[in-house]
Amino acid sequence: MDKRLELHYEKLSEIYNDLWETRPDYPDWMAEEIRDRLRVAEGQRIADIGVGTGLFLSRLLPYATPQNPVVSIDPSAALLELLPRDPRLHAVQATAEEVVAGDASLPYETFDAIVIKEAVHHFTDLENTLAGLATRLAPGGRFLIVALPPRIDYPLFEAALDRFASEQPEPERIAASLELGGLKTTIGYKEFPLSVDRDKWLRLVGDRWMSVLSNFSESELERGLKEIEQRYTAPQLEFNDRFAFILGERPAA
Repeated sequence: MDKRLELHYEKLSEIYNDLWETRPDYPDWMAEEIRDRLRVAEGQRIADIGVGTGLFLSRLLPYATPQNPVVSIDPSAALLELLPRDPRLHAVQATAEEVVAGDASLPYETFDAIVIKEAVHHFTDLENTLAGLATRLAPGGRFLIVALPPRIDYPLFEAALDRFASEQPEPERIAASLELGGLKTTIGYKEFPLSVDRDKWLRLVGDRWMSVLSNFSESELERGLKEIEQRYTAPQLEFNDRFAFILGERPAA
């Protein structure tokens, strides 16, 4: 992880709880979407790559045991420190690229289910990294990637929306990368409606809660905040979070 992102996630760890106050029903909704698409069963080997604080693991933990834990992989030590203290979790500080290169110490050689949520835009080599991770999927296994499409409906300033779009891979490119690893893929979309207090939203943007915001200088961010204030004047901001769910499956042996 480069230094900019490392500092971003260290800062994010300090405001993480504050962030989710804006959408309290969302973590459970997303956790259910992940569980249902992965179709996990008791005793299966599960990996969450880019796990963060483990916010979306709640629906996967019932399928894990201390002897067969969910492997929770993230390059940020600060975020891993916020993982629940649960023996059914096995934390690994590593990047996805390190996993592919064999430089991460993992308890399993292959996995029955792998999930990556909103992290693939950080990969330095998307195609080779996803194809490499796909080779760690056991026969009959599922690989789920949850990603925002390049164009999002967030009430951000224009330069941030454009920068986000330039850095976010298209779902079709993600699917094609999994197919390079021998997986059969499908793409689905689902939306989650959001209602956020405008002042709260401005504070979150000012705290650079999205990684794309770490690309902007203090003066650029200040101008961006003024643009948001002028464009979005309602006390409550209403918009949709739209997600792509890219599912790769390896045929059973």
